[in-house]
Amino acid sequence: MLWQMFEANATMYPEKRIGDLPGISVGHRFYSRAEMVAVGFHSHWLNGIDYMGQSYRKGVYHNYTFPLAVAIVISGMYEDDLDNAEDVIYTGQGGHDLTGNKRQIRDQKLERGNLALKNCVEQCVPVRVVRGHECASSYCGRVYTYDGLYKVVQYWAEKGLSGFTVFKYRLRRMEGQPILTTNQVQFSYGRVPQSVAEIRGLVCEDISGGQEDVPIPATNLVDDPPVAPSGYTYCKSLQIAKNVKLPANVSGCNCQGTCVDPRTCACAKLNGSDFPYVQINGGRLIEARAVVFECGPSCGCGPGCVNRTSQRGIKHRLEVFRTPKKGWAVRSWDFIPSGAPVCEYIGALVRTEDTDHVCENNYIFDIDCLQTMRGLGGRERRLGDVSVSAINSFDGDDQKSESVPEFCIDAGSTGNIARFINHSCEPNLFVQCVLSSHHDVKLARVMLFAADNIPPMQELTYDYGYALDSVSGPSGKIKQMPCYCGAADCRKRLF
Repeated sequence: MLWQMFEANATMYPEKRIGDLPGISVGHRFYSRAEMVAVGFHSHWLNGIDYMGQSYRKGVYHNYTFPLAVAIVISGMYEDDLDNAEDVIYTGQGGHDLTGNKRQIRDQKLERGNLALKNCVEQCVPVRVVRGHECASSYCGRVYTYDGLYKVVQYWAEKGLSGFTVFKYRLRRMEGQPILTTNQVQFSYGRVPQSVAEIRGLVCEDISGGQEDVPIPATNLVDDPPVAPSGYTYCKSLQIAKNVKLPANVSGCNCQGTCVDPRTCACAKLNGSDFPYVQINGGRLIEARAVVFECGPSCGCGPGCVNRTSQRGIKHRLEVFRTPKKGWAVRSWDFIPSGAPVCEYIGALVRTEDTDHVCENNYIFDIDCLQTMRGLGGRERRLGDVSVSAINSFDGDDQKSESVPEFCIDAGSTGNIARFINHSCEPNLFVQCVLSSHHDVKLARVMLFAADNIPPMQELTYDYGYALDSVSGPSGKIKQMPCYCGAADCRKRLF
């Protein structure tokens, strides 16, 4: 059928062209490579690089040096690819094992598509970028999404992960195009590094300086020259301000070793006579709750108890990476199952009133457990049994606590990896207040849990929870900040 279309000159765009094609906008989906070939959007069935050859030297392109790339497909076929959505490290063609294991088996050469992308760098010619990923609704099992024009800003040759020479191309998405949506871009193309030597753009081997059980590297493929995260001190436990006094430890359960019977465990009774976690994959939260009561220092059970799940520190291999628009961000090298704890929001525990004079601090997290429990400030009220009688300082007539949380966590100058996790209007993490050593909800621990199964290399995000027009500057004027989360239903503003 396709050959008949070519012979009849029935393709939509039989001649290759630089830039966008009329009628094919960002976000357009092709349900096979054949559709792209038929339209003339990308004319190769297998090759990732579509380019103009020497036959295009005449006519409107007579001033260009050929070959010249016009489009590429990113589909996870090369182990050396690294896809950061708006900033891409793309591996050239050739020397690839076609058996499906994505390995290089020979050196690549600077010819054909590889030479065409090199010429794009030198002549500032943009290329169309198409991303392909698995899709059950496509008859060929994959779908290809047009993600816009990218500028090829750099190229070089290096030894790839398999020891053979590969050509690498750095592409950056051009400004002024519709933003990428999170369901358009798949972040799992890049092969998870197996060692420090394989980490591309490494600017810090461990931002925690050995404090965390699992090192947290930082990478930067955006800035030139690349810089590491700075302007703060890493800490893995809350720093308590001098004018903040934590409540005394409450009496705990009498369980021994590990809590197993919710009918007799005093901590389980606080959670509605049930344990909030299941003992799967190191412990997973069954559902988001108004507040979770965990076992604490006065309990008889040990550290392996399922009701201490959030107290075990960071267990997944996390990475801080630089983005073109959102600053620093966080992703996991590991699969994170739904309900698994990711990290606690750590910083200085201070009184909210003491931060009123602080300007441009975007790392303050209000401890708003009371607001969540009551469904205030636009927050969705969470269902679930809560033992109110066990909560100290829970005063239903306290109007101040309803409007402004009394305490907050300031991670501006000191904090952990949570300070780098970005907002999203469609997040894959959720915030959960947890009580363990005491039962004062105004001083609850703030934990981030996986809201869904999260594949490796996908950015981790949570909803910052700002209401629009809720932030004012020193003069009292409403402040506005655009949102670049890229979600399909993005609110367009952070606040």
